[in-house]
Amino acid sequence: MEEMTEEVLTSSSIYKLVNKYKPDIIIDCINSATGIAYQDIYSTYHRVKTIMEKNPTAETMIEEMEKMMCTLYIPQLIRHIQILYTSMNKCATQAYVKIGTSGTGGMGLNIPYTHSEEKPSRVLLSKSSVAGAHTLLLFLMGRTPDGPITKEIKPTAAIAWKKIEFGEIKKRGKAIELVEVDIKDSIKLEGKLKLKLDKEFETKGILTSVFIDTGENGTFSRGEFEAITAQGQMEYVTPEEIAVDAIYEIKGGNTGHDIINALDNATLEPTYRAGFMQHTAIEKLEELEEKYGKDSVAFELLGPPRLSKLLHEIYLLKKVCGTFKNIVETPSKDLSQKLFNLIKENSQLRSEIISIGIPILMPDGKQLLRGNEMKIPPFRGESELDLTEDNINLWAKDGWVDLRISNMETWKERIQSLMNEVENIPSNDTSSMHVRNRKYWNNFETIDIGKVVGWLFIKEERGERMKA
Repeated sequence: MEEMTEEVLTSSSIYKLVNKYKPDIIIDCINSATGIAYQDIYSTYHRVKTIMEKNPTAETMIEEMEKMMCTLYIPQLIRHIQILYTSMNKCATQAYVKIGTSGTGGMGLNIPYTHSEEKPSRVLLSKSSVAGAHTLLLFLMGRTPDGPITKEIKPTAAIAWKKIEFGEIKKRGKAIELVEVDIKDSIKLEGKLKLKLDKEFETKGILTSVFIDTGENGTFSRGEFEAITAQGQMEYVTPEEIAVDAIYEIKGGNTGHDIINALDNATLEPTYRAGFMQHTAIEKLEELEEKYGKDSVAFELLGPPRLSKLLHEIYLLKKVCGTFKNIVETPSKDLSQKLFNLIKENSQLRSEIISIGIPILMPDGKQLLRGNEMKIPPFRGESELDLTEDNINLWAKDGWVDLRISNMETWKERIQSLMNEVENIPSNDTSSMHVRNRKYWNNFETIDIGKVVGWLFIKEERGERMKA
């Protein structure tokens, strides 16, 4: 439940495995959804509920609640993807192919093959939910620049088979023992039915039979296999067919079975109409800004706080300098003082910044102007935090308007880099290659704060969209 750290990453089994072999390609056939969902949060809940009804001690409740928190599906899945993605990035993995699952073998909510009396089974639907969430996280991973090529093949049928033979029948790796019960030991159906016997019956021998081993899905009898693979039921696909598709996709072929590619093609991407009308929306906003004499900067409703911080900082620079060139040519110390004077003299502007949860760090770095709420640092269980230099620098970076000289130097470097990028475009290059050219930046005569922060998110945060 804590934030991802280097220690969390390097201590994980996935990282150790990937770092040891540094594979170019990973084919992941682990049924992650089953592993996560079959921890069964519902059974854990019922156990906790029963314990609560017996007036437990605080120690017992803490222990049980910890167990329940450990079965939460989504945090486990998110941490799995965080570790997997970071491990592959560090080790320069080129391609990742996931063999996923629908959770129901392609059947609907009416699936008759469940592990409980409930239909449809909540545990089974949890498996499908985790599988779906997993796919969407892989979809995002496939849209991340510099990450591995990401694909997922999701069989929607039972997968079979590994072997067919006669022998011991095993459940969870252990042979099923035959229980020896005499006909006269039948129980009377009176009062209450005990789910667990006070004294278990003796076992004698091991269950043996003819079976088909379907691998991960388990061992089936002829009857079970015949039923589940019948036309109109789950039916099945062979492991070899899945392997052929995986290899073909890795080689650059198109099987039509890559879920990530299917989502790329099925989702509604940004449109020409919206792009055309964006200019109209911006013009209307500018018109209303001029009409009401109110600049629209940031409300801290979009997030993250860093967005609001950056927007307000470049807005303050715009107010005191006017142009990119003036920002670059003004000494950092003077910029810091000018921004401080503006904040000091303009109470309305000052109030608007701190009222949305964005504090203002004074030029000396030792004083903070804040409102009733601060978005950074976020609450992590502690109401008071140590004011160390490292913490102050971190919080200032993440969500404080920073008036220190060092931050003014950072902004000058950013603006200079932005201008250099445009200056490096040959004057005779009128191709469609460059989007952010002189015209985009209004020949550096005016500053559009949203455009500047958008550019920063691409360059500094490496947050560029890579697919339509």
